Amino acid sequence: MNRLTWWILAAALVLPGCKHPEQKQQSEIPESGIPRMASTIKTNDGHTAGQLNSGFYGIENGAWRWTGKQFAMTLGVPPGAAQKGGLLQLKLSVPQVSIDKLQSLTLSGTADSSPLAPETYSKAGQYTYEREIPASALAGDSVKVSFQLDKAMAPAGGDVRELGIIVSGASLLAK
Repeated sequence: MNRLTWWILAAALVLPGCKHPEQKQQSEIPESGIPRMASTIKTNDGHTAGQLNSGFYGIENGAWRWTGKQFAMTLGVPPGAAQKGGLLQLKLSVPQVSIDKLQSLTLSGTADSSPLAPETYSKAGQYTYEREIPASALAGDSVKVSFQLDKAMAPAGGDVRELGIIVSGASLLAK
């Protein structure tokens, strides 16, 4: 057996069991063979970037993304949530520059067609916007979650983006 053949056989035996560290956010493949969307995403993860539907800007500092005034994402529905409901957690930061310019920001949203209660932020800092989502909104394999801010910073100083908040991740958990 030549050296190339040996390497090919070794790779065929070893690689299927290997998992790349970045694949932790990837969803399992159910019996249907169709991959399930991730129910937990980080906005800096290229594997789940396709679940950020609109209103997100590019990755900054390798860790997070600014949003616009409106933004949306699709999250996978975890097992059991269609029967018992779910808990949405959005990890966000309100920068001091936003508070200096806008005084406060109010975030609200919808999951499918179910409204999510607003929350107002009047101090800079890191927050978790946490809301229960009824089982009726989680009947499918995934749910679109849309968010809106009451205001955002207008483009300024050569930056053409309308800046809302900073989002680092989101999760949908079964209750």
